[in-house]
Amino acid sequence: MMNSSINRLTDEEIKVILRAADPIIAKGGRTLLAKILKGSREKKVLQLELDSCPVYGYFKDDKLDGIMQKIDWMINFDFLDIEYYGKLPMIIFTERGWHIESDQIAEELFNEWKEWINKGKQNPDMSYLKDRNREMVLLLLEKIKASENQTFIPYLELWEKVDYKKVRDEIRRTILVLNGEMPFDDSIIKERAKSIREALKGLEMQDLLLKCWVCGERFTFTIDEQRYYKSKGFKNPKRCKACRKEKDDVFFY
Repeated sequence: MMNSSINRLTDEEIKVILRAADPIIAKGGRTLLAKILKGSREKKVLQLELDSCPVYGYFKDDKLDGIMQKIDWMINFDFLDIEYYGKLPMIIFTERGWHIESDQIAEELFNEWKEWINKGKQNPDMSYLKDRNREMVLLLLEKIKASENQTFIPYLELWEKVDYKKVRDEIRRTILVLNGEMPFDDSIIKERAKSIREALKGLEMQDLLLKCWVCGERFTFTIDEQRYYKSKGFKNPKRCKACRKEKDDVFFY
């Protein structure tokens, strides 16, 4: 069962675990995520090329059980969640978790472009950005605007040729900003930074007060019960304990 007996994770640890989860979202569970963070050389990890994850082996000196506790903390504090696909429990991002992770990915892409510039890379295939998450690519463009770096323009022009109209329009605005033909409003970047700081605080689980669908009475759905239901892939109960007992339906959901 999931628990939160460990101390609060640092902002860096939160970001690392989110980054490790990214390649296995809705594809793998808690154990696989722990093995990425441990730096496991297990066959499945290597077959899926999860050893190429930038934070692979970050917790290599920790025991696997300890890493699992960190993952459970991430679930308990609303950064990750468990969703069942058939009988398989898979890791997914919460809205909070994706908000942080999308910022990390945008920053990785931004830094990759800077490396390309330093290496003099020309005519990269920009189709790799097509069909990526819209929020993330727009954030990347905001980071490029804020850089005021005109050497990004050739890459932007290549990208503009291959993406959809809404993205192309924003790419064109980014080029105009870098050329000084349009003012840059940094409010989006500032607000994003503020929201990331808020998101990293997490949201600790609390007892929930639910209303029974049968008798109409309010009943408490405790933290421990929430963790148990989540670990089993159950939805929140619709009946209070008395009504569940009466119907001999302890696990009704």
